[in-house]
Amino acid sequence: MDAPVTRADDTLVLDKEHIPFTTDDGIGTRAKLGLLVLRTDQTIEDEFRYALPARDIALYEARLYSDVEITPENLMKMSAVIPATVGLLPDVKFDVIGFACTSGALVIGEDKVAERVHEVLPGVQVTNPVTAARAALKALGVSRIALLTPYLAKINHSLRASLMARGMDIPVMGSFNEADDNVVARITPASVKQAILEIGASSDCDAVFVSCTSMRVARIIEEVEKELGKPVTSSNHALAWHMLRLGGIGEQIAGKGELFRRSLG
Repeated sequence: MDAPVTRADDTLVLDKEHIPFTTDDGIGTRAKLGLLVLRTDQTIEDEFRYALPARDIALYEARLYSDVEITPENLMKMSAVIPATVGLLPDVKFDVIGFACTSGALVIGEDKVAERVHEVLPGVQVTNPVTAARAALKALGVSRIALLTPYLAKINHSLRASLMARGMDIPVMGSFNEADDNVVARITPASVKQAILEIGASSDCDAVFVSCTSMRVARIIEEVEKELGKPVTSSNHALAWHMLRLGGIGEQIAGKGELFRRSLG
């Protein structure tokens, strides 16, 4: 290994040290958001890039260890690594922390997720796709939900029961029945759109919620809502909206679906 260079090279034409500078509040002048992203997730960054305003919102992410196979046992394991993952975020004053796993939030518990985040960042606002979806559906003023998931039947029925225990009415369901998160990330938006239209057409639902942060939904919500004639949201879509609203970003945002034209209920 070469010896470290400790002084300027005599061949330099100019070597100016201690150049003066000024500082400002950084890129998150309106809100600073932290996102805990599953190791297996290949989708959420793109969805958030699409959903969030282009300027003045800082989004910082840290990867949280997760197994590829989605099972209750594997989901529960994530609770233990939440504090260490929060510790990987930069040292800024966060407005909101989002835990980006729908089924994980249900298995671990919404309050428990917040508790684990608060072990590192006491007092910060915390949300997750379940909490966000509940707030979103309230803001949209809908009560009967069609639930679309990629999960296996065991997860689906547990998910439905858990959401209904939290006040949702879910008379309609549909699933791709895929356990591998890497495969879920490659389900095409066209397939998702067709499934939304198919289950959302039921007269027994007022809106559609697409569960799973690996599902690509945010970029098609505006068009599918126009075709379906009902509100549509998803884990990522609702989470991005909720984090913005909790962070004090209250204005309507056009082109992102009906939810982004709504305030917190």
